[in-house]
Amino acid sequence: MKIGFYQFSPIFGENKKNLEKVANLLLKCDADLVVLPELAFSGYLFIEKNEVLNLSQPIPGNISDTLKEIAIKKDMAIVTGFAELAGDKTYNSSFLVTPQGDITIYRKNHLFHEEKLYFEPGDLGFPVVTVKGVKIGMLICFDHFFPEAARTLALQGAQIICHPSNLVIPGKAQITTRTRSIENRVYWVLANRTGTEERGGKKFTYSGLSQISDPDGRIMVQAGEFEEGFFAVEINPELAKNKSITPLCSLFEDRRLDTYQLDKK
Repeated sequence: MKIGFYQFSPIFGENKKNLEKVANLLLKCDADLVVLPELAFSGYLFIEKNEVLNLSQPIPGNISDTLKEIAIKKDMAIVTGFAELAGDKTYNSSFLVTPQGDITIYRKNHLFHEEKLYFEPGDLGFPVVTVKGVKIGMLICFDHFFPEAARTLALQGAQIICHPSNLVIPGKAQITTRTRSIENRVYWVLANRTGTEERGGKKFTYSGLSQISDPDGRIMVQAGEFEEGFFAVEINPELAKNKSITPLCSLFEDRRLDTYQLDKK
């Protein structure tokens, strides 16, 4: 299976232009799965709620319809972050569209910083989708700080975790996602953006360095800090079904659920 990511710098507030740029790339690339960054069409640095409402889209909508058409035409799965409008609520979401055109939504469970002013927390759990016989899950950006999120996907059989991101804390996710790959023995596609946004007296510089890590936590391919482009690698998804560290040690079977305390006390 060939999996990849597209690292680029979306233009804030330009859904149409960003979608055209992404569509042109997707129509040219060759892969079974392509992952795009968080909020890939709207941009990230909102300064008021009305901006979020104006830039968010429902599903179905122009973004999902366009990517669905491409997914079917190219026989590929596409995962992207986007600003979702659901009724009168907005979510920092992603969706996976299969080569058959089926769409599954994930809503970011762990909102970062001022996202809490603009988006509702996720309410759809952690879905896993089967694509070409391979089980795929989604997380978004700050979710990587919470090992329970990745473990929840892995326990459902996810072999690949797709991770659209807009990372502003340099160096952290490139480490933690490799750790999540190791502790769950999964492939991890970290699809970050690059570039800088400066609006309303605020400035975010995004760290780039998108990467794919294997079940042993090794980086298979990585983009540069300021680089735009499509990167892909061939993987063997069957490796992610083996949760053994040694013949006598299993990451899942050796868990001690009787001794863990995961609630706040």
